[in-house]
Amino acid sequence: MELKDINEIEKAAQPSQNELFRLGVGFLFVILIMMYTGSSFAGLEGGYMLMTAAMIGGYMAMNIGANDVANNVGPAVGSKALTLAGAILIAVIFEASGALIAGGDVVSTIKKGIINPAMIADTDTFIWLMMAALLAGAVWLNIATALGAPVSTTHSIVGGVLGAGIAAGGLGIANWSQMGMIAASWVISPVLGGLIAAFFLYLIKRKITYHSDMKSAAKRMVPILVSIMAWAFSTYLILKGLKRLVKLDFLSALGLGLMIAIVIFFIIKPMIGRAADKSSNDKVGVNRLFTMPLIFAAALLSFAHGANDVANAVGPLAAINDAILHGGIKAKASIPLWVMMVGAVGIAIGLALYGPKLIRTVGSEITELDQTRAFSVAMAAAITVIIASQLGLPVSSTHIAVGAIFGVGFLREYLKASYAQMEQEIIDHHSNNGHDQRVIEVFLADFRRASVDEKGRMIQQLKKHSVEADFSKKERKTLNKVYRKELVKRSALMRIVAAWIITVPASGLMAAIFYFTIRGMMLP
Repeated sequence: MELKDINEIEKAAQPSQNELFRLGVGFLFVILIMMYTGSSFAGLEGGYMLMTAAMIGGYMAMNIGANDVANNVGPAVGSKALTLAGAILIAVIFEASGALIAGGDVVSTIKKGIINPAMIADTDTFIWLMMAALLAGAVWLNIATALGAPVSTTHSIVGGVLGAGIAAGGLGIANWSQMGMIAASWVISPVLGGLIAAFFLYLIKRKITYHSDMKSAAKRMVPILVSIMAWAFSTYLILKGLKRLVKLDFLSALGLGLMIAIVIFFIIKPMIGRAADKSSNDKVGVNRLFTMPLIFAAALLSFAHGANDVANAVGPLAAINDAILHGGIKAKASIPLWVMMVGAVGIAIGLALYGPKLIRTVGSEITELDQTRAFSVAMAAAITVIIASQLGLPVSSTHIAVGAIFGVGFLREYLKASYAQMEQEIIDHHSNNGHDQRVIEVFLADFRRASVDEKGRMIQQLKKHSVEADFSKKERKTLNKVYRKELVKRSALMRIVAAWIITVPASGLMAAIFYFTIRGMMLP
């Protein structure tokens, strides 16, 4: 066999070798958890159950890192503000820091109050229920990651607890009003995120990129926009990321965030001015001004996610640990350091090994992102969580971020179609008035250079001097289809929405099956 043939075989085998490496590292992490818990709790009654639960918790944490963290750094990677390696490094550091520094000392044993713990028969049933819920949530996240669908970790756990709870205590155990709120959030959070992201992108276009002198417009608006971002993220971090370290009400957090934003405005205004002077007077130059804010946004979102959502991985494990060590079922369970380490390290490993797939999906496979679009997505992520938390709505950060990306894409489609129709009106007007091609090209060149306000005036002047064509409703729909250019991948939209809809039922069904399996193995 020739050397060339051997090289070809090695290249063909590379993907499977990479997959084996990832599986090996993940398996090693779970084995290390087993060894630690096995030695630390040797001789403890129920120690083997705790060891098994810890291994499942580590598996769950890796799946959270593989699937959920992509929402925080995906837009920054898709817009080229961060490289994939840089995004993973930032996310690993800040996710783990958020979990360990601000993850808290206690966690609710029944996440979101979706089942009534008083209807659980005994401690053993509770332990089996939580193990089944944890395993079901992890398996569903694993499946969703393999399919390239970013789904809600919280909803995966909610479905698991609901399914196992019903299996253990019947339909009456469920808090159906709370489940109704969660179901409503499937619609509310992506729509709200999409609207807010579209608003900020349109604001940037209207105030900066639609102007002929983009440099001057950027000098005025970018410091304001970055300060608004600082206000939103400071408030978001105080309310969600640091809530276990600092207890502040909404108005206090909003006021403190505003003070931070004002200080940041005066610091960054001259810096952005100098950067704008060195940039080109086009969209590329404007985009560069948003690169650094996006990097900070990715880091802060990761920190807040680690602090707030690590309980999805370690919450059930902490509840099982508390039930085994102290007996009984409590509303709150303490989180030992080793349990928090399982969550933090597991999320970091899962992100490093399997995160790139979902980061690419979020960053580039839904719609094309640049820095201004990614900035709008980051703003939507922070502001939507703040609004929802004050309204008492249980929203998903995954749904918000992905909804924001879709919102940006659909706004781009609308603006492209509107612009194409305006240019067609210009061409039709000149053609109907007998103007030659050169006149049309000159007018179109002036139109493209004009600001958005000047464009509006130019179109109005044309309409005054032309007879409006009388199109039927059907003809207008046909024209709209002609001018519409799809900038959002419909296949990605359908795949992600389908995954969102079936997350709770799928994890619930698996949890019920796992509960009965565990119960069958444990009963004499």
